[in-house]
Amino acid sequence: MSDTKKLNILKEVLGSPTKHGKENIYYCPKCKHHKKKMSVNLDKNKFKCWVCDFSGNDITYLIKRYATRPQREEWFSVCEIFDHSDLELQLNEALNPPSFEPEKEQKIDLPEEFTTLTSIKLAPASLSAINYLRRRDIEREEILTWKIGYCSRGLYKDRIIIPSFDSDGDVNYFVARSYSKEAFPKYKNPTASKKIIFNELFLDFSVPLVIVEGIFDAINAGGNVVPILGSTLDEYHPLFQKIIENKTPVYLGLDQDAHLKEIKIAESLRSYGIDVYKINTKGYQDIGVMPRDIFHERKKKAKRFTETSLLNHGLL
Repeated sequence: MSDTKKLNILKEVLGSPTKHGKENIYYCPKCKHHKKKMSVNLDKNKFKCWVCDFSGNDITYLIKRYATRPQREEWFSVCEIFDHSDLELQLNEALNPPSFEPEKEQKIDLPEEFTTLTSIKLAPASLSAINYLRRRDIEREEILTWKIGYCSRGLYKDRIIIPSFDSDGDVNYFVARSYSKEAFPKYKNPTASKKIIFNELFLDFSVPLVIVEGIFDAINAGGNVVPILGSTLDEYHPLFQKIIENKTPVYLGLDQDAHLKEIKIAESLRSYGIDVYKINTKGYQDIGVMPRDIFHERKKKAKRFTETSLLNHGLL
């Protein structure tokens, strides 16, 4: 009976389907191809457009994206889903579906006063910067990997500078963190968009990717890791699009206070067929202060997000 109700709702949202075995074929609401090319399989809870490759492992995503509010509420009732996300936000997203057009890559300059810490011979002025990094258990290996530098004068005086490089090797952002009590506020970043893939030059999207909040979380985690710099990761973000393009499995290790953001990111990625795992950060403010052996142990034990686990997390 519930399948009949689901099909009736899908018919209201997507139009009358053509039956093909166990699958129903609809017009794709994303690419709007003139022929019915999107197959929906209720048994497998999957959908896929054979023209634009729009696909997902949860039909509910189609309802959230393209249905009206009454249609969504009816679907949630039939599926016995408690929808813990904001319905009005979903409606706005439905009226404004995401564009996956590539954005023009951002390029900026490092501060004129930037001095690298990767050199063998360092100036005496670098001592305070080096000591700050050592207090955070960041040694020469991490300094070389992340191309860390500092500024002893100028706009970014008494700040560690951690640059980000795009896929062409050009600087597209940098983080400036104070190492002196006189330098306030702690972070003084450039007037540029954070909507970039931090250090894309060094990432491998053919293997699992760890996503963390901040730059020091990323340095501590090591490996194939990218910080989102405290921002959200929606479908417009170039990192999100790169993950979808490469079908990259994702490990989420966000801060303890970013629970709802983590749920939303996991839901969005899963709707495109991406495997998403949760790294337990309980007991620590963030991964930046977590002992590295504990982080790697918890990553090994990371649990895969499922529809049930997302529901349980949302209710909690």
